[in-house]
Amino acid sequence: MSRLTTFSLVIAVIAGLCAADWPQWLGPDRNGTSSESVQPWKGELKTLWRQPLGEGHGGPVVSRGRVIIHSKVDGKEKEQVACFDATTGKELWRSVYDRPAFTNIYGNGPRSTPLVDGDRVYTVSPTGLLTCWDFNSGEQKWQIDLLKQFDARNLFFGVSTSPIIDGEKLLIMVGGPESSIVALDKQTGKTLWKSGGDRASYSSPVLTVQDGKKLALFLTQQGVVALDPADGTQLWKFPLVDRLNESSTTPVRIGDVVFASSVTFGSVGLKLTTKDGKPAQERLWKNNLNSYFATPVAYNGHLYAVFVTGLVNPSAELHCLDPMTGKSLWSKPNVGKYHATALLARDRLLVLEENGDLVLVEPNPREYKELARAKVCGQTWAHPALSDGRLYVRDGKELICVELTK
Repeated sequence: MSRLTTFSLVIAVIAGLCAADWPQWLGPDRNGTSSESVQPWKGELKTLWRQPLGEGHGGPVVSRGRVIIHSKVDGKEKEQVACFDATTGKELWRSVYDRPAFTNIYGNGPRSTPLVDGDRVYTVSPTGLLTCWDFNSGEQKWQIDLLKQFDARNLFFGVSTSPIIDGEKLLIMVGGPESSIVALDKQTGKTLWKSGGDRASYSSPVLTVQDGKKLALFLTQQGVVALDPADGTQLWKFPLVDRLNESSTTPVRIGDVVFASSVTFGSVGLKLTTKDGKPAQERLWKNNLNSYFATPVAYNGHLYAVFVTGLVNPSAELHCLDPMTGKSLWSKPNVGKYHATALLARDRLLVLEENGDLVLVEPNPREYKELARAKVCGQTWAHPALSDGRLYVRDGKELICVELTK
């Protein structure tokens, strides 16, 4: 066998291993999409293992055969980060730390999803503690009190944003008066730059490329902001102000359109353009469909999004949306009260409804077509993780590993 052939095989194996990971918010490419295929099943799905959990709404992440999840310690003002074997559920390590007091009517645990980058794990507490952990041992590397360091006020529901890595920088929305968004050295936590003065929202950022230039897209409390991640320079901004200050969805790029939404503002499609030789945007459309904290997924030129109707008696609906016009092509009611999660498994939608039903849906712009359904967990607001034929879901009491038919 030639050296080139051997090298190609090694690269293919490494690529396959990486493709199975779900190491951050919304998966490997931060768009709720997996290259794995899921086929329709009959009856119930097999639960491979369960582990008890404390409070929290942040989802699990999967990397190199390990599952990591962040939760509150029952009865104490402490939080814990736990690492389990992805196949067996065996606990590999658990790290516990103190936090400032935090209580909320919608749960007292973490809302942010952990981030795995190489041999580091990053977690964010609802009280604003950003902590870096060793992936292999759970040893704490460093910790920053974001609210104190950047003079920011906490949100009603607590800090909820999930950070993102760009090269050697960790980008996170803080909401300080001169530090709406900050970049930190991912190895040390040292501040590299600060940008803007918007207060924070509950949303998490994404990276994209416009006209050959890398952008970081954030939905702050004041709007959709595009920054140069190299130095924090603001390249463009679209005003999006929610009446309840509860913007939670992650902006979604589909073609040359950026989709953004909030619980009272409605949804908007922004067409990416160029002005004076620089990246810019213009509003393509706006509608009255409100997404609370479910981020849409894109497939074959359409968006599959969960919108909430009514605030007094809310009800969540799954919609297929034309991203060029903002028109809803069909809707499926009663997928939850506030929330349901849609993930794309190659060419099928996996919808985890708020009541714990997992539904396999054909992403068809003409009609809602359900292929399979099974109960996998209790009531949940957490985004699940899909990796190596298994779905990792979190409800109010447990972390659950479910085997899917490939």
